[in-house]
Amino acid sequence: MHQLSLPSPLMENWLRHQEHFRNRAGSEQTDWLDETLQDKQFAHAIGIAWGGSEFVATTCVQQPTMFQELVLSGDLDNALAPGELEQRLRSHLDGVASEEELLKKLRLFRNREMVRIVWRDFNRLAELEETTGDMTSLAEAVLSVTLEYLYGRACEEWGTPLDRQGNPQQMVILGMGKLGAWELNVSSDIDLIFTYPEAGETSGGKRNLSNQEFFVRLGQRLIKALDARTAEGFVFRVDMRLRPYGQSGALVLNFDAMEEYYQTQGRDWERYAMIKARVVAGDQQAGRQLMTMLRPFTYRKYIDFSAFESLRSMKAMINREVQRKGLSADVKRGAGGIREVEFIAQAFQIIRGGRDSRFQTPELKAVLPLIAEEGMLSSEEAKQLYEGYRFLRNVEHVLQGWQDRQTQLLPQDAEGQALVAVLMGYSDWSQFLERLDKHRSCIRGLFEDVVAEDRRDAEASTETQDCELAKTVWLSSDPEGQMAEALAELGYDDVAKAVNGIVSLRDSHAVLAMANDTRGRLDGLMPRLIPVCGQMPNSAETLCRVLKLIAAVARRSAYLVLLRENPSALQTTVELFSASSWVADQLIRYPALLDELLDNRSLLSLPDRAALSDELRQQLLRIPSDDFETQMEVLRYFQRSHGLHVAACEVEGILPLMQVSDYLTWLAEAILEHVLEMAWEQLVARHGKPRTVTGEDAGFLIVGYGKLGGIELGHGSDLDLVFLHNADPAKSTDGEKAIDSASFFARLGQRIIHILTARLPSGDLYEVDMRLRPSGNSGMLVSSIGAFEKYQMEEAWIWEHQALVRARTIAGDETLAEQFYAIRERVLCRQRDTLELKQAVVEMRDKMRKHLGSGAGGQSGEGIFNLKQDAGGIVDIEFVVQFAVLAWSHDITGLTHWSDNIRILESLEESGVLSSDDAQCLISAYKKYRSAGHRLQLQQATGVVDATEFSAEREQVKAVWQRLLG
Repeated sequence: MHQLSLPSPLMENWLRHQEHFRNRAGSEQTDWLDETLQDKQFAHAIGIAWGGSEFVATTCVQQPTMFQELVLSGDLDNALAPGELEQRLRSHLDGVASEEELLKKLRLFRNREMVRIVWRDFNRLAELEETTGDMTSLAEAVLSVTLEYLYGRACEEWGTPLDRQGNPQQMVILGMGKLGAWELNVSSDIDLIFTYPEAGETSGGKRNLSNQEFFVRLGQRLIKALDARTAEGFVFRVDMRLRPYGQSGALVLNFDAMEEYYQTQGRDWERYAMIKARVVAGDQQAGRQLMTMLRPFTYRKYIDFSAFESLRSMKAMINREVQRKGLSADVKRGAGGIREVEFIAQAFQIIRGGRDSRFQTPELKAVLPLIAEEGMLSSEEAKQLYEGYRFLRNVEHVLQGWQDRQTQLLPQDAEGQALVAVLMGYSDWSQFLERLDKHRSCIRGLFEDVVAEDRRDAEASTETQDCELAKTVWLSSDPEGQMAEALAELGYDDVAKAVNGIVSLRDSHAVLAMANDTRGRLDGLMPRLIPVCGQMPNSAETLCRVLKLIAAVARRSAYLVLLRENPSALQTTVELFSASSWVADQLIRYPALLDELLDNRSLLSLPDRAALSDELRQQLLRIPSDDFETQMEVLRYFQRSHGLHVAACEVEGILPLMQVSDYLTWLAEAILEHVLEMAWEQLVARHGKPRTVTGEDAGFLIVGYGKLGGIELGHGSDLDLVFLHNADPAKSTDGEKAIDSASFFARLGQRIIHILTARLPSGDLYEVDMRLRPSGNSGMLVSSIGAFEKYQMEEAWIWEHQALVRARTIAGDETLAEQFYAIRERVLCRQRDTLELKQAVVEMRDKMRKHLGSGAGGQSGEGIFNLKQDAGGIVDIEFVVQFAVLAWSHDITGLTHWSDNIRILESLEESGVLSSDDAQCLISAYKKYRSAGHRLQLQQATGVVDATEFSAEREQVKAVWQRLLG
């Protein structure tokens, strides 16, 4: 026999248990052990396992045959394949004839597997993730197979539970806590919730029961089968306290009752618990439906910063428990323990999970990298957290594996401390404790950073004089006296307006009906908000705008917490509301956008065109392909959030006009690309692909006109679109539900428009104008490329050729795009009679000015200037450009290359069509007009200014018009 060399605490235990084995086992097994101990590697492994775990050693001593079989099977040296545990359990239970036999065989199976798992864990043959995964698989296998057996017996006795349609119903078991997260300990309870789909009664039994009574009885039998202690021990301790209403609640509830409870009575800690909920046994399909029903309780659609507040409450409660029970040596609940790592991850899951489905996972290992990826923690912090977590979990397994007992308390006796140190790979307790304290200190520091009251300097100015004055304003019952005086002292420009806004909000039904905790959050926010608004140049107007936001989110108090917790977000919100009523309106209508204000660096930085498209693609990849509505919601949030980024950059003066338009146009292009892809995939999946005349896959093209084509989109601009295809009209698609090509593309066009214009809770994407297609509203929604060419060459009006100047391809088939540009080139480069062209352009311009200018409809245009439609304005410049392209493109190459007015004007200057002075005057005026228009747009004002503004520019534009078209 190999002479073992083990640290003293292990050696003493090993020798003692070896002697017990020899006294208990037969001579053949003793001889076998002596022979096997010749293997140096095995001898060391058994010394570690038996020396470090009373449970493993005792089980092997009491069941020597099982131990011998386990060693000879090779299972101690090899990881199991997925699903292998359940297969083995089914074989082990094959032929079970009674519940008594079931209980015995379950426990024997459990003991064998527990020996294997602890052996591999203590000898570091298995990583933490394998150990917790095996424990979880063991629990799932036991639950599934036992439930299956007991359900069959129960149906024989009491009948089969049926739904309203007469279909059999099965129980659904939710695994909570570490079971749900695939992180079960080596001696853990299993936290379960029992549920079933719907009320009804059983059929076919000796006597019928209600479904409720059937599943309660089944649940009781299941708990007994796993939890009851027999001569062979137990399988798993079962904890049902996480069910609705806790220990006072029914053992089992149906789906409707579950949903009702969580939506009306669910508490903050239950949201945290539900993060780790997972269907672990029973009807998986019904379980998925239940989880979909419960998801809105756990993950709110908006960014939910109330998570920090509830986390603080739980932290305080745990701290009190730790102090009361003396749990500072508890590696789970003590400071810097396992639970604090879990709370950090869960807080960010609660915050982000409603908007980013990647956070909707029970596994901590998967969440921490996401938190780092999203910049909520640094990569190094996330790494430190997981390293600390793994260390603590390994300590926990050492503590629990010793006697198969659920404990997280570090030993106080010298022998126990020496054992823990050795099993953790340290020479003595002090060395181990140094490493442990380092991990716990790191975890505690990060936890405090996340949940501290002064997170992100939220409390930096709480007790300043301004905040005290603002408290007076908010709580004052004397609006005309004390409140007004305090507002004046805070610098408000229109005290009466500010007083009216505050009193209106305070007396509104939305505020009066607030729950106490929500009202407390509002009362905490207002003393911070009022002074910040008072710093704005239009302070009273800014305050009234922000108060509309407060009223809009009154029932969703997480937004109040977001602003209170994040002073930088509050400051940015107020500044944007001051600078732009359009931004204010967007945030009031879609408060989920407040999340974008959390990080000023991110808010004021914009990705390039390629990165924009890639970001949208990545977001859509997270959504199941069949979840069309969620994809549409993602598109809308993407568009609004990036639009907000652009507006913020514009307000801050970071982006000049041209780049604002560029970015908003890129945004529309990226969205149209993905909308086309979504609609195409849906139609092709249903009907197959359309074909060209030559039998190749047909293509589809989106052409942008107007501001989209001219790369001049503004905030809230609609999209002028034309749809083209190159399919053979005589052919049908190649799918099972084939349709003709014309119908296919008509449906495709309708689908695209629906995705863009459908009003969801988050609004629409864009308004779409299709009137520039061949024959306008009376024409086909989607034209063939041949029909488009024929129309442009033979039927189109001059104004339609003017519109073609600003047309360019946006998304779709590249071959079709080349054909479109070739047609555009031929149409624009046709030689035209200059006088006839001039007459047509002038007549169209006069008609537009008459109907759309500042004097339209008989109104007086005195004293005002319509930036777009009045003489010398934007449309005059556009018509000059379009006339020049149509008049001279046949003779001057390059005039048709661009679709935006600025670069066409530069081409006209280079070619000599316009003098340098004229071209630069038009470019300058055009940029100034559009900048003014953008500023008015951000204030939701019409594009009209005082007539004294831009007077010089107007005269210069009119002079150029006269020279070219007069």
